Amino acid sequence: MAKVKNFFKNKWFKFITVSVIYLLIFVVWTGNLWWLLGIPFIFDIYISKFMYRSFGYKHTELRRKNKTYNYIYGWVDAIIFAVVITMIARIFFFGMYVIPTPSMEKSLLVGDHLVVSKVTYGPQMPNTPLSFPLVHHTLPLSQTKRSFVEWIKRPYHRLKGTGQVERNDVVVFNFPAGDTVALADQASSYYDLVKMYGRNNVWRNSEVIYRPVDKRENYVKRCIGVPGNTVQLIHSKVYIDGVLQDPIENEQHIYFVKTNGTPLNTETLRNMGVSNADVLNYDRNTSTYWLPLTVENAGRIEEFGNVVDVVKYEATAPQYDVFPQSENFPWNVDNYGPLWVPYKGATVDLTMENLPLYERIIEIYECNDLMVKDSIIYINGIPSDSYIFDMDYYFMMGDNRHNSADSRFWGFVPEDHIVGKATFVWLSLDKERRFPANIRWGKMFRKVK
Repeated sequence: MAKVKNFFKNKWFKFITVSVIYLLIFVVWTGNLWWLLGIPFIFDIYISKFMYRSFGYKHTELRRKNKTYNYIYGWVDAIIFAVVITMIARIFFFGMYVIPTPSMEKSLLVGDHLVVSKVTYGPQMPNTPLSFPLVHHTLPLSQTKRSFVEWIKRPYHRLKGTGQVERNDVVVFNFPAGDTVALADQASSYYDLVKMYGRNNVWRNSEVIYRPVDKRENYVKRCIGVPGNTVQLIHSKVYIDGVLQDPIENEQHIYFVKTNGTPLNTETLRNMGVSNADVLNYDRNTSTYWLPLTVENAGRIEEFGNVVDVVKYEATAPQYDVFPQSENFPWNVDNYGPLWVPYKGATVDLTMENLPLYERIIEIYECNDLMVKDSIIYINGIPSDSYIFDMDYYFMMGDNRHNSADSRFWGFVPEDHIVGKATFVWLSLDKERRFPANIRWGKMFRKVK
C-alpha cells in the first residue's frame, strides 16, 4: 500500500497525468498547437521548479511570517481558482440558462433554470476571448456597459461533440437577429423597432451597438427542421419533407374560452399549470378568455360547468411580419412554408422572387457584399444567379406556438449560433409566488424532453 501511495505522489506521475489531460483538452480537442506552450510551465511546476526557486520561496516565506498576507492570499487564491475552473467548465462543458419568457411552455416554464450541455454538439470557441469573467455581454451592475472588448477576434470554430443537432432537440442558441441592439430597449429586436419607428428615430433616441455572435442574447427553442429539411405548417400542424409530424407532448396553442358570464377560477387554472400571466386577454362583453392551452388542458376546461365554448385559434390571413417579410410569401404562423432549410455546400438558384429567403444568410451570416441593381443580383461585385452555402442552418420553434418569437419571424439559425443542448432543469421558481412557495419542487431535476 505504501508503494502505491508513493507512486501516486511521485512528481513524474503527476507531471505525466496533468500533461496528458492538458494535451487532450487544450491541444487535441481544440486543434490549436499554440497550447503546447503550456507544457514547459507544467514541467516547471512539477519537475524543474525554476520559477519557485526564483520567486516562489519568497512568497512562501512571506505567507509563513505574515498572517494578514497569508489570510488575504488564501482568499484570492481560492477565488481565482474557482473562477478559472468555472470559466473552463462554461467554455468546454456546460452552461446555465434561465427561462425568461413563456415561449416554451408547458415543456419549459418561466423560472426554470437549465443545465445546457456544450459537449453534445461540441463547444464553440469564443469569438471574443477578452471579456469580464462569468458574465455574458453586459457588466455587473450595469444595463449598457459591454463586458467584452474586440481587440482580439477569432473566427468561428467548433470542437467535436458527441452528436449533432437533431429534430425535436431543445436547443440554446445566440439570437440571430441580435447582431444589432438598441440599448434603450434591449428586450425588443432592433429590426422590429426600425420597422415600427423608423431608423432615424431609433438612432436618435438610443445608443445602437453591434454584438458579435457569442455575445448575443441566448434563446431556447425546439429544433423543428435540420439542414436539408423542408418545413411546412398547415393548420398549425408541422410537416417535414411532406410528412406529418407527431405533436409535441406539451405543445400549446391559443384557445378562445367563452363562459356563461361567471369568471374562471384562478386557483383551478393554477393547479392546471395556467398562471395569471398566461391570460392573454379577457373580453368582458362576450365573457371570452384568450388562453394558451395544451390539448389536455383545453379538454379539461371544456368540462367546466360555466364554460360555454372552447375554440382553437388559427391565423388565416397573411402576416407580413413573419419571415421573410415579403409579399412573395403570404404566410402566417399557422400556415407557413414550404421552406427549405439550407445546408453547407448546397447550391441554390437565386431569383428576385426567392432572394428575401436567403439575403440575410448571404450578407450577414456569411459576410458577403450583396447588392441588387436593375434586377440583377451582385455578390461581392459579381453578377450571381446562384449561391453555395458555407454553413448549416436550422429552423427553430417554441412549443407555445402562438406566443413565441422564433424562426417563423426571424428565419434560420446558423450553426455558428448554436450554444448547446438543454439537458435538465435543476431549479424551478414561480415568479408569481413568494419564497418558499415559489419553489416548484415537482419540476426540479427533470430531464428536458
